[in-house]
Order: sequence, then structure tokens, then C-alpha cells
Amino acid sequence: MAGKKFTVQSFKSAKVKGERISMLTAYDYTTASLLDEAGVDCLLVGDSLGMVMLGYDDTLRVTMDDMIHHTKAVARGTRHALLIGDMPFLSYHVSTEEAVRNAGRFVQEGGAQAIKLEGGQGIVDKVRAIIKAQIPVLGHLGLTPQSVNAFGGFKLQGKDIETARQIVDDAQLLQDAGVFGIVLECVPDGLARLISERLEIPTIGIGAGVHCDGQVLVIQDLMGMFRKMRPKFVKPYADGGDITVAAVKSYIEELRSGAFPAPEHSFPIDAEVLAKL
Repeated sequence: MAGKKFTVQSFKSAKVKGERISMLTAYDYTTASLLDEAGVDCLLVGDSLGMVMLGYDDTLRVTMDDMIHHTKAVARGTRHALLIGDMPFLSYHVSTEEAVRNAGRFVQEGGAQAIKLEGGQGIVDKVRAIIKAQIPVLGHLGLTPQSVNAFGGFKLQGKDIETARQIVDDAQLLQDAGVFGIVLECVPDGLARLISERLEIPTIGIGAGVHCDGQVLVIQDLMGMFRKMRPKFVKPYADGGDITVAAVKSYIEELRSGAFPAPEHSFPIDAEVLAKL
């Protein structure tokens, strides 16, 4: 069950205590309520909603309005978890002023307590400005989905010395800029371990091995409900897709056979009232 509110400070102290941080995505009130009740530390309203909620092939078409809409819903169902909004493509790339304004929308309109954005050296100035505006920032390195076209697809990052060194350097730059943690996505486990050991802030892994300070999964992946693709790093903890399909098939069969709705699902009317009609 959920305990006291998990905050940015809780996030940082977990690293010191050696406590693993749990993070899941959420995009709606009902799911957020259940995950919060279960006691997850952090809820991320990820731009992954473009794929798992809106049916896009990638995250690039997700807008700020999409993100704010879903963040508002998640905020209504969140009491314990730290709520983090994911800055979508082009929401922080054009200018520092626009980056701060959009980050502020997540807090002011969406009800988030922090934001996440992708990148290293190229966006450090935006990170500093957002933090200066009193908005906590979570970094994201490795496979950054908004750069999928530049990467040539969803591929493991940091395999060679040049790219591995860049990720290490970017992690240090982000820490120096003041981020409270960094998501490491699809990087070799040894590289993730090196970064996690060097940094004073927590790392959150997704496809980055066991040595990160916490892990994040997309809730539809965890529940086995997203069938379009299943990355190697995903471990389904339920057969939600099969359960849903089976339940709907049963509903259709009972509807057609007349078994549903049964008398216990209906409301009676007084015989005298019916007779007068």
C-alpha cells in the first residue's frame, strides 16, 4: 500500500540508502489510481502514449496539448507517487524561453511535480533554465525515442567507445546542471553500471540492466496489453491482453445467447405502474 508522498527529495535519498526506485508510466485516472494504490514511487506520463494510447508508430507526433490532457487525468488519481511529465518532441528544442514555458505548463496546468526531457550537451542550457524556474528535471540518455530518425531506428546505444563516452560525459553534464536523476534507456548493462556508480544522483533503467538505481516500464508492457511490439527488456507481469480479449468474447457470446443481461442486472418496475401504462 502507498505510504507518505514520494518527492524529489525521496528520490535522492533512495540513492544514499541503496533503495531501488520503482517507476511506471500512466496515462489515465483509473490506471494512475491503481498504480498509486499499489505503492509505485513515481508515475511518468510518458510521450510513449503516442504509441500505446494514440496508435502512432513513434512518439514524434505527440503534442504538448496531448501531454497536458493526459497529465491532468493522471494527477487526479495520484496521491503517493511523484508525478513526472514527459516533454514531447519540439516542446524544448526551439528556444530556452519556450522550454521553460512548456515545462511550466506541466506543473501549472497538468499538476506534475517534475518534468523529463531527452538529451545531453545540446539541451543543458534548457535544463538549467527550467531548474532555475523551480521545476525539477529528470534527464534521459541512451536511446532517446525523439531522436529515433537520427539513430536510424530503435537501437542499442553506447556500444562503441565514442558513443559510450558521450553518454558518460552527458550524464555528468546533466548532474552538474542539477537534474535529480537520469533515465538510461537501451544501453549496455556494464555502461549503465559505470554511470550509476559514478553519479551521486539515481539512474532509472529501461533496457539498461540490473545495476541502475531504479527501473521504469510502460504499464501496457508490464500488463501484457501492447501487442504491436515487445522489446527484449520488457517482462510482462500479467496476460492483460489475453484476459481482455477473452472477457470481451464472453460478453459477446452471452449477449447473443440472452444470458446477459440477467434479472440481477435489471431494474424492476411496480406491476401497478406498468398496468397503468
